[in-house]
Amino acid sequence: MSTFLIEPGAKLANRYRLDQVVSETGGATRWKATDETLARPVAVWTFTEGFPRTSEVVRAARATSRIPDARVTQVFDADDSAPVPYVVEEWVIGSSLADLLAQGPMEPERAAGLVAEAAEAIAAAHAGGLYHLCLTPSKLMWSSGGAVKVTGIGVDAALLGNGVADPAAADARGLGNLLYAALTGHWPGGPQSGLPAAPQGPMGPYPPHQIRQGINESLGTITTRAALPQLAEQMMPGPPITSPADFCAAMAEVPRLIPLPVSPAESTPPPEPGTSRRTGEFDSTGSGPRRSARSGAAAPRGGSTPRGGPAQRSTERPAPSRMDRRAARTQLSARKALVGALALVLFAAVVVGAWTIGTQMRSGADVGTPDDGTAEEAQDDRPELSALDITGAAGFDPMPEGDGEEHSDNASQAYDDDPSTGWSTEGYRDPLQDMKGGVGLLLDLGSSQEVHEVVLEIPELDHVVEIRIGDDSSVSDQSSLDANLPAVAQETMSGSTTVPVEGGATGRYVLIWFTELPNDDGDWRGTINEVEVLGL
Repeated sequence: MSTFLIEPGAKLANRYRLDQVVSETGGATRWKATDETLARPVAVWTFTEGFPRTSEVVRAARATSRIPDARVTQVFDADDSAPVPYVVEEWVIGSSLADLLAQGPMEPERAAGLVAEAAEAIAAAHAGGLYHLCLTPSKLMWSSGGAVKVTGIGVDAALLGNGVADPAAADARGLGNLLYAALTGHWPGGPQSGLPAAPQGPMGPYPPHQIRQGINESLGTITTRAALPQLAEQMMPGPPITSPADFCAAMAEVPRLIPLPVSPAESTPPPEPGTSRRTGEFDSTGSGPRRSARSGAAAPRGGSTPRGGPAQRSTERPAPSRMDRRAARTQLSARKALVGALALVLFAAVVVGAWTIGTQMRSGADVGTPDDGTAEEAQDDRPELSALDITGAAGFDPMPEGDGEEHSDNASQAYDDDPSTGWSTEGYRDPLQDMKGGVGLLLDLGSSQEVHEVVLEIPELDHVVEIRIGDDSSVSDQSSLDANLPAVAQETMSGSTTVPVEGGATGRYVLIWFTELPNDDGDWRGTINEVEVLGL
């Protein structure tokens, strides 16, 4: 049987239903399909009868499945002995670099963060003897949960039969091209994935900092050394970058920001229930040696995480818009102000009544000087706080102790004004003391703001939490965490808690950092059902 006889609706291995053709590559067809056993979307490669590299593609896919990096697209199944040979991969929901650049070049720090993540995934593949050799903007994905994914590692090279004398140099140049594109919106060497060709000078494409202002010299130099080695040899301080490992080492010195979640394209279906650290989108059976079974669902208020995860929630309820959230917060602030005013009136009535009764009982006695109003003036002098807009959020599990991903796809549920939904960490097998310094939820306020309080709605389980605030979310170790996101408050809390920030703290990012997790039905897990940031 050959691929051209297969129509949408056909089923492979009595499990994978082929839904629609996505692309065709010289006898190999990529389908969007459904894994009916696990009820999730997947990508499936099928091959025409006589396709000469079927066995090589299947071997490459199996090798790719063994790469221990969550940013590598996961391979679920591969079989070259079936009547129709196939490879089954994860279906990544999100936006490609090409999609992101349709809006224009990225901020340099965001571009650096995105491509540096991809470089680390490619370096991990090279360490396992696998290469990409086909890096383009469509191969670098930013998932709807904020996770970086590199598609096609191993498989693309095998599909095309690509063989090069120096695969390390080829992938280093591919990474340089991705960074060049992210910084400038152009592709060096010619049009690619909807991007225009880079402007040409006497020696080829111009360096990126000559095309766009605001690219710092260090980042421009790294891009040129990787993407334009002919210029690096003659003009740049430092030799060409010739391996993904060298690219990673150079990028370690460049300021960069972690990616934050993006909204999937309108044509992209919503993510299936269940998430995992391995895939960023779908359930996986491959948990790490210290991990336990986990769910992306948040625990309901005052209870433990339901084992059914998000599948137990209605998917018909639309997510509230920013205007809806702002209106809800305004109403909440008004209610708080009204309650406060009533409490103040009641307090004043009690004081006046007590003073009157005391005066009558002690007629003729010196009852002292009545209140001069200084306390009331002090109350009036306190600044009135308002809810600050949260423009984005992501699970925060920085490397090297973590792997950069912590249920980011559920992060927006922590500030959707619905306490029945929320965000939770992965499930751990101890409270964290033996594993890492902490794990948490990073909130982006969009710009630097003055923060005075953080209001948290969490289950009635003891969480040890630090509030950290700063303008730089790049973290590589504990010292950079303390420098870039210093702790401004710490508290053991459960239920509804207001955490004051004494004197206020200014920053764009607010990190809810769990340093010790509660035991939640057998797993150690932190949960935030709702968070609100108050400031001036």
